[in-house]
Parts: sequence; C-alpha cells; structure tokens
Amino acid sequence: MPTKQRIKKVKNVLSKRQPDIRVVLEEVLNTHNASAVVRTCDAAGILYVDIIYRGDDAFPVNEAISTRAEKWLHFNHYSSTRECLASLKDKGFQIIGTHLGDNTVSFTDIDYTLPTAVVFGNEADGISHEAQSSADALVSIPMFGMVQSLNLSVSVGVILYEAIKQRQKKGFYREPRLSQEETEFFTDKWLKKD
Repeated sequence: MPTKQRIKKVKNVLSKRQPDIRVVLEEVLNTHNASAVVRTCDAAGILYVDIIYRGDDAFPVNEAISTRAEKWLHFNHYSSTRECLASLKDKGFQIIGTHLGDNTVSFTDIDYTLPTAVVFGNEADGISHEAQSSADALVSIPMFGMVQSLNLSVSVGVILYEAIKQRQKKGFYREPRLSQEETEFFTDKWLKKD
C-alpha cells in the first residue's frame, strides 16, 4: 500500500509531465545510450517516448544506467519511421529532426511551446533520410571542438532543457498538462509499480 507521501510525490510529478513534447528514437541500438536517454527524459518531465525499431529485440534499456526511469515513461513502439511520424503529425505535432548538416537551424530557434516531437537517430548514422524529409525543421547544436557530435543522451538533454526553459517562461509547469483521464491512468499505474 503506497504511503501518503508516495501518493503526493506521484501526483506532483504527473502534474509537471509535458505530454505534448515527445522524444522519438529512430533505430537507437546502443544500450548505454538508450538507457541514459530514458533517464534524461524522466528528469525533463517527458511522459511519452516514441521508439522506431525494426529489430526483433526489445528496446535495449539497462536498469543500472537508467536507474529504473523507464518505469515512469510510456513507450510507443513503431516498426517504421513513416508510421511513427505520420501518427504524430496527425496528432498535431511539429516534427523536429536532429541532424549534422548545412541545412539546419540552431536548436534554440524552435518554438518548443508548440506540440513538438524531436527525432534523434542512432549513433552511427543519425536520423534517416525519410525522417529528414518528414521533418518540419532540422536542428543542430553548435559545436566548437574537433569532434562534431555529442553523445546521444547529452544531445537529448540539451534540447529538452531548451524546451523546459521556453515552457517555464510561458507558465506550462504551473498547471497540470495531462488530461484527467491520463492523470488517473498513470497515477494508478505508477502506484501499482511500488
């Protein structure tokens, strides 16, 4: 039986969740990176993570790295980029692709107060050409060193905390953003996990 303090904490955390910011992971294969991204998403108040993965194995999460943060997220699984991004667009999300290239804007130029899905690719190839062409904008994080890429979880954290900054400025964390149905569903689900 959950304590009053536990119930209060669950309700407080859910009241800060941002259901209209999504992290989309396209073919992320490295367990360490996937696990660190999960932990970052929970810390940043993300609730929904969309996974595009064509393999037969489950999404690779190492609980020692994620610190069991996957318990507090909801994963939507897709077998194709087209299916995932079309579904998100149908729900009114702007699609932002992360990309190292000349045709990008700075990640800070995006309005993250709009419903936004940010697509991150795998460690070797980045996002696919299909994800690039489906994106409403392609963003990059400025780099000033010899190495021109960040670890996946660091990139996710940098972009999510820009979204948090913008959303805090507009008061998005003052009132719950989940529907009553979502709040009840996740409260029940999370308390059962205890």
